[in-house]
Amino acid sequence: MKYVLVTGGVVSGLGKGVTASSIGLLLKACGLRVTAIKIDPYLNTDAGTMSPFEHGEVFVLDDGGEVDLDLGNYERFMDIKLTRDNNITTGKIYQSVINRERRGDYLGKTVQVVPHITDAIQDWIERVAHIPVDGKTGPADVCVIELGGTIGDIESMPFIQALGQFSYRVGAGNFCLVHVSLVPVLNVVGEQKTKPTQHSVRALRGQGLTPHILACRSTMVLDENARGKLSQFCLIPAENIITLYDVPNIWHIPLLLRDQKAHEAMFKVLNIHGVTKEPNLEEWTCRAESSDLLHEPVRIALVGKYTCLSDSYLSVLKALLHASVDCKKKLVVDWIPATNLESATAKENPDAYKAAWKLLKGADGVLVPGGFGDRGVQGKIIAARYARENRIPFLGICLGMQIAVIEFARSVLGVQDANSTEFDPHTKSPYIIFMPEGSKTQMGGTMRLGSRRTYFQTKECKSAKLYGCKSFIDERHRHRYEVNPELVSRLENAGLSFTGKDETGQRMEIVELPNHPYFIGAQFHPEFKSRPGKPSPLFLGFIGAACGQFDAVLQSSSIVDNSLSKGVGSDISAVNKAYKNITATKTAYRTEFIYGSCNGLHF
Repeated sequence: MKYVLVTGGVVSGLGKGVTASSIGLLLKACGLRVTAIKIDPYLNTDAGTMSPFEHGEVFVLDDGGEVDLDLGNYERFMDIKLTRDNNITTGKIYQSVINRERRGDYLGKTVQVVPHITDAIQDWIERVAHIPVDGKTGPADVCVIELGGTIGDIESMPFIQALGQFSYRVGAGNFCLVHVSLVPVLNVVGEQKTKPTQHSVRALRGQGLTPHILACRSTMVLDENARGKLSQFCLIPAENIITLYDVPNIWHIPLLLRDQKAHEAMFKVLNIHGVTKEPNLEEWTCRAESSDLLHEPVRIALVGKYTCLSDSYLSVLKALLHASVDCKKKLVVDWIPATNLESATAKENPDAYKAAWKLLKGADGVLVPGGFGDRGVQGKIIAARYARENRIPFLGICLGMQIAVIEFARSVLGVQDANSTEFDPHTKSPYIIFMPEGSKTQMGGTMRLGSRRTYFQTKECKSAKLYGCKSFIDERHRHRYEVNPELVSRLENAGLSFTGKDETGQRMEIVELPNHPYFIGAQFHPEFKSRPGKPSPLFLGFIGAACGQFDAVLQSSSIVDNSLSKGVGSDISAVNKAYKNITATKTAYRTEFIYGSCNGLHF
């Protein structure tokens, strides 16, 4: 097993996650099997109880793991399915060591950070690195490890000590360290400054880790003078110093690494010879470049609670982007704080109220994502009603689906006090209720989490057609509340259709308005499994409806389903050919539609 460690220096937010993901994709494009691990030095056991304002979205895995959003980047870039153990936190490590101490595993010993915590970190990495994540048997060839935070942070020191020891455990030819650092350009002099990176590398060396490759984040290409200084003072060969300059979209980052021969530098450090090939990123390059050329916009109003931090809805944004690029449209997201649509805002801040309504009325589609708590709920209900009454494409995810049900009960059934027990525990009309198996005292890891099966009640509904008329689908969930099964018949008699249910038939998974151009709510989170070239069906249908291409989207879903049912699914080129045939007859829809993979690699 080979290991590539990615660390960051100077400041946070440099893009270590994207860099680690791009490295993984590049190595996979060279023919290697790759897995990934993210280390988060915070004391939380997982990301499940953290506010999106603190750490961005909580990404959910198939096994129900609530993890850092970077694992979503890994899955999208490398087209792999990770486990909860691929996200290491200080909380997990200390909990593991304390549990062992209580069992008596260290009986007679004084349990210390070194060696017990550091050994636990190393053992965890080695164990998880050997878990296959690409659907094949046996371990991967390379494990990419990202150390969260910035070199010098107090909380990351035990991990740095452990990783220094780990480099000796696995041997020099099996460990490569890529350090991502900032090379700022001061506007006053217009010169690239290397001192911050020099100090960052010095601090890294002082803690026992020596970088092999330097990835420099800057607004422009690193000039030769700056490269020479970094090589001289950081003791790194000039050819191992890579520039990650600002690009139109992050799909270009793997291409920057390839063009600067980053893979060859890693192969040299890792003693990988004769088993790799030149990276094949032809389709990836085409997608990255064509995305830059899109000009015709599709405007989506995202009505949510955490709109001031886009990372709170990162996977939703990626899924929208995947679908928009697929439809050859330039995605424009109009962020609307849900509270700004409410009547109270009209009195307190009329300008914000008018601006929010202007954006909503100018949107081609309305999306209400997941969330928790009652702040902004009335604004989300208003947005759902606007989309329903004005026949604007609507997609509700998790809470967004529940909002759609509450709005329908209030507006169509006339139940003015229809509500969720999450917002009003004593409501007399509980159309959304707390799930019986949930816990109201233990918050972490007690929701309905991970991959669950949804069975379509009919294959004639829009959602079933978008999924290729399958009998069932598996999607990822994260919720505590559900539609009250005792009131489903009242809703269906009034025209609301629950087209997807769980295996018991009692838990509602998908809701639709049959007589609406596109009004769908999903209790699950389809965004977590979206990939470029393979966008989430519900997002693809949503964007297709928003830009007038829904019928063509349905036709493409039907063609691919027929191809897969005939055994073509294992042959990517055949699936690509099927999609190219679509475009020959649907030139008004799109000029090229390749639904498959870049040699199995998705972003």
